[in-house]
Amino acid sequence: MLDLPVVQLPQSVPIQAERPPMENIPQTRDERERIREQLRDFVKLRNPVPPLRVDELRQMAEEFVERNGLRRLYTDYVAVLLNSEVWRDTLAAVPYDRRLLLLPKCMRLEDRCPAPFDEFGLLCKQCGLCSIQDLQEEAERLGYAVLVAEGSALVTAIIETGRIEAIVGVSCLSVLEKAFPFMEAAAIPGVAIPLLQDDCKDVTVDAEWIWEVIHLTSDDRTHRLNLDALRADVQTWFEPAELDRLMGRAANDTERIAREWLAKDGKRWRPFLTVCAWKALQDDAAAVLPDDLRRIAIAVECFHKASLIHDDIEDDDDVRYGDATLHVSHGVPMALNIGDLLLGDGYRLIGECEAAPDCVVAMLQVAAAGHRMLCLGQGDELSWSRDPQPLSSLEVLDIFRRKTSPAFEVALQLGALLGGGDETVSSVLTRYSRSLGIAYQIRDDVEDMDDGDALDVTAVMRPTLPLAVLHERTVANPDERALVDRAWRQQLDEGEIEPVRQLMEQYDVRQRCHVLQESYKEDALRALSDLQTASLKGLLRRVVSKIFHLELKGWCSEFEDADGASGAAGTEAVGELDAARR
Repeated sequence: MLDLPVVQLPQSVPIQAERPPMENIPQTRDERERIREQLRDFVKLRNPVPPLRVDELRQMAEEFVERNGLRRLYTDYVAVLLNSEVWRDTLAAVPYDRRLLLLPKCMRLEDRCPAPFDEFGLLCKQCGLCSIQDLQEEAERLGYAVLVAEGSALVTAIIETGRIEAIVGVSCLSVLEKAFPFMEAAAIPGVAIPLLQDDCKDVTVDAEWIWEVIHLTSDDRTHRLNLDALRADVQTWFEPAELDRLMGRAANDTERIAREWLAKDGKRWRPFLTVCAWKALQDDAAAVLPDDLRRIAIAVECFHKASLIHDDIEDDDDVRYGDATLHVSHGVPMALNIGDLLLGDGYRLIGECEAAPDCVVAMLQVAAAGHRMLCLGQGDELSWSRDPQPLSSLEVLDIFRRKTSPAFEVALQLGALLGGGDETVSSVLTRYSRSLGIAYQIRDDVEDMDDGDALDVTAVMRPTLPLAVLHERTVANPDERALVDRAWRQQLDEGEIEPVRQLMEQYDVRQRCHVLQESYKEDALRALSDLQTASLKGLLRRVVSKIFHLELKGWCSEFEDADGASGAAGTEAVGELDAARR
């Protein structure tokens, strides 16, 4: 039986129409994150005391824009983010059950949304067609009051009740600007997440940012940790001099080749996860990273690089990191030996750790179990390559679970064990890692598809999710199904490659893969619900955002002209939400 998490999948995801980007909001996630990081440094430097007046906020936003060489059109956007950053720590200290999450109705899928409206806003029917359901369920689970509505009148009424001490608001820039005077007058902490469009049509929102903010708590000692800086620090551990310091000098050609391979390019996600797990379990978020942690993180990368060497041999790949693979440059016997040496180095580094003996034993057991599971997953893939035949999506995902997820689990479990994590932490990390690993491998398949590799079905040497999805989509057409069967068995003629490409486009395979990826990513996030350590929960949630850099899209066309609920309705709404929560 396939041991996969139960994932609820939306039945259909619409395609966003092409439309020009807004000029006054950065449209790339990287640029928005960079601005947010720069604003945190700016606020730390200036240390403004909230609430800020409009003129103060405007002046600081203009200064920030000029200092960082940003477009002047971004000033209003920067002002909204700046005000949120100023209130960030204050909001983090407010209990969840004294906060309100205010979502806009335009996040729904209007044409298919079954939810009615009352005087308080949208009454979500939990249909799963948009992101409102997940955000509302998670916020209410934490204790928030949640309203899906707009309007400054409603915000004012809620503030006047005195039952809400902080607001997390999602809306367009124009609505956020209208609400600001009321927030300022009440001196109520508020964090605002702007929609990326303000015309209530095909709206896009940075969903990961919303998830991060609603979970913000002062109990999370790492909520201000700069993950980009931490990851950059981890990268320096793989420079030759630092590897020599932590592992000992290379004594011969074999060790030198192994170190060169270990120092080669890579995203270093796995050692980064090890460090994150350890750091989140420390009482002092600014604690110096000990050499034991550095060695454990390097051990994780040793395991990863060894698996890549062996994978390249098994898959007969010629290129890795833009250069010749190790078996191409040094021969298969040397490559096999280097891979084995890196495995030995990984276990050596764990064994030499100065942690308590029972902790060292537990880490060795975790590494060995992960190594064994990875080999079993790779074995399934190799067995398939000897007799290629169609696999279902679930069968492909099960291979991902055994081949990709163990590396994530080992990385997190080692960091948590070294940091003092208990059995509950270990159990959560297992579920989180399995879903995260599957989502990560799906992303690789989709990226290959976008690059054209996954469409070159004659070159497929492993089961891929796009081909599995296509096989399932063509079940009703015998001719198409026969063509996809031949693709699976690598029996296509040259003239049949293009028809398969066209079928993938016709059946929207890319979008289906994206839906599956999002589902497993969300399952990883839900696994964190059982964690009692706020710092670890918050950090792992942010890690998902860093790895995937995805945006959840909503499609709608708002048609209500009303400003929102009346003041009386707003007061009544908060009272009803309070009663329901109790």
